[in-house]
Amino acid sequence: MKEKILDCLSKKNDYLSGDQISRHLGISRQGLWKHIQELKDLGYEIVAVPHLGYRLESVPDRLFDFAVAHNLHTKFTGKKIYYSDYLDSTNNLAMKLGMEGALSGTLVLAESQGKGRGRLGRHWLSPKHKGIYLSLLLRPRISPSNSPLLTLMSAVSICEAVKEAIGLSVQIKWPNDVLVNNKKLAGILTEMSAEMDKVNFVVIGIGLNVNNDRKSLLPQATSLREARGEELSRLDLLQGLLRRLEENYLLLEEGGARQIIDKWRGFTLTLGTRVRVAFQDKYVEGQAADIDSDGSLVIRKDSGLMQKISSGDVISCR
Repeated sequence: MKEKILDCLSKKNDYLSGDQISRHLGISRQGLWKHIQELKDLGYEIVAVPHLGYRLESVPDRLFDFAVAHNLHTKFTGKKIYYSDYLDSTNNLAMKLGMEGALSGTLVLAESQGKGRGRLGRHWLSPKHKGIYLSLLLRPRISPSNSPLLTLMSAVSICEAVKEAIGLSVQIKWPNDVLVNNKKLAGILTEMSAEMDKVNFVVIGIGLNVNNDRKSLLPQATSLREARGEELSRLDLLQGLLRRLEENYLLLEEGGARQIIDKWRGFTLTLGTRVRVAFQDKYVEGQAADIDSDGSLVIRKDSGLMQKISSGDVISCR
C-alpha cells in the first residue's frame, strides 16, 4: 500500500485530497492517515493541510522495498524484495532463499552488512546508508561451465547503469572489479548451487560504493561521490542497475553471450595489457589476449602458447 500511496503523491506536484487518494486506493481515510504516518516515520516528508490534502515534499535516501518497487518496471527482477537495515551478508540470505525455492528475480537488499564479502573471502566494507549492497537470485538455463558469463554480465550492467545515471565512464578489471581512475568502485561475488551439468540457481552479490566519503573507504577504493564531488540518489541508481541486470540477463538467456562479451570489451582495461594472474596456487604471466566464449580470460604467454583461466587475481604488469 505504501508503494501505491507514493505513486499517487509523486504524480502530482500539488496537494492531493485524502478523499481522492482513499477512493482511488479503496481504503478508508483513517487507513490512509495511518499509512501516511508510517511513511513519515520512515523519513518521507509529507505535508498535510486541512481542506487541501497531502503533498510529498521529499523522500529519504533509503532503499526500502516498496520504494525500489515503485516505478521499477521490470519483468521479473525485484518482484519479491527482502529489505533489511542490517544483514551479516545479503548473499548468505539469498543462498538460503534459493535453497528454499525462491523465484528467479528475488532481490535481497541491506543498508549495511557486518560480513559483506568478495572473492576469496575478502571483506567488503558496507557502511550504513552509503552504498548499494544487493544479492540477486537467478535460475539461469546455462551449464555450470558458462557461469562466469554471469559475472561479466553483472559488471557490464554496473558500468551501463553508472554511465546512464551520471555520465561517468567506468572500467572493468577481469573478472569482477569495476574501477574508476584505477580505484575499486564495485565488486561482484557470484555463488551458485549446481549439479554436474545443471545450475540450480545463482546468487549475484554486488557491492557498489555510492556516497562513501574517503574515511569509509580503503586506500585502493573509491566511490561515485569521490569521483563526482557530490552525493547521488542511491535509489535512482539501484533501479537503473536492476533494469540493466534484467536486460542483459535476458539477452544472455536468449543466446546473446557474444553480445555480452562485446559489451564487456568496451569497458575493459584488462585486454591488451601484460598481466600476472594468480590461480590455483600458481601464476601465469603474459598478455591478456581475449575473453573466451565462456567468460574465461585467455593469456598469451611469452612462449606464444595460449592459456585459458576461468578465475583468478589479475595484477597489471607495467
